[in-house]
Amino acid sequence: QVQLVESGGGLVQAGGSLRLSCAASRSIFSINAMGWYRQAPGKQRELVAAITSGGSTNYADSVKGRFTISRDNAKNTVYLQMNSLKPEDTAVYYCHALHLWDDYWGQGTQVTVSS
Repeated sequence: QVQLVESGGGLVQAGGSLRLSCAASRSIFSINAMGWYRQAPGKQRELVAAITSGGSTNYADSVKGRFTISRDNAKNTVYLQMNSLKPEDTAVYYCHALHLWDDYWGQGTQVTVSS
């Protein structure tokens, strides 16, 4: 079992930055992959960024060059640094962990970008 708790969401103006954090209840060293998804009103949940246990990263085309995912194994935490935010980035952001064959989700944190 893995419990995930997100923090760091909020309201920011377009062009601003936010850093989301996802704290896990156990060591993330051996977790296969962790990532961030988002869901805007009326839209499907989509992958934003992911990072494997080996450190490989993957980003949605819409956030490449603006968002950076990272992990701190010592703190059992995954981060999403979001720069140059746009109104279309507004969504609930969810932390996700894939461990063995199980999926784990956080409760989500709201990010609102005003124009």
